Amino acid sequence: MMDFPLGKAFTLLEPGPVILVTTHDAGKNNVMTISWTMVLDFAATFAITTGRWNDSYAALTRTGNCVLAIPTLDLLDTVVGVGTCSGRDVDKFARFGLTALPARHVAAPLIGECLANIECRVVDIVAAHHIVVLQGVAAYLDETRRERRLLHAVGDGTFVADGRRFDRRAAMRDKLPEGV
Repeated sequence: MMDFPLGKAFTLLEPGPVILVTTHDAGKNNVMTISWTMVLDFAATFAITTGRWNDSYAALTRTGNCVLAIPTLDLLDTVVGVGTCSGRDVDKFARFGLTALPARHVAAPLIGECLANIECRVVDIVAAHHIVVLQGVAAYLDETRRERRLLHAVGDGTFVADGRRFDRRAAMRDKLPEGV
């Protein structure tokens, strides 16, 4: 993976893709599937929704860091599999053949099979809504990946993949941050 400008990391999440969130706690890597994500600003601040029922939530609150890994359509069955079992019972990296790569700034691993990874620190937890607010500290994009279509959960067990992209940057130039 190559470095990706942190100031552009929001473009990796803006479309609202299904993501994989990795943690490292008590000497063990874990990964969960999340479809409830939100970009909070252009400064790489994000939010995910999860709660006490989730094993990874405990790791997030204890360690204060994670990685947001953005899978593509070719990982659909892996994304579903990761989301339908618990890290308490199984090593998800081994079961689903995911490659844990070392991060530079957090203990949680990057996922080698994903299109992009964003290292994050927990900056707030809004307990009443199970919202974890994250600050990105580094972002990476694998430009060699042929598959680029992101997954979006409909919420009923079905998914939609990205299709054709429409460029309106010129019309929106004054609304976009410098360099995007």
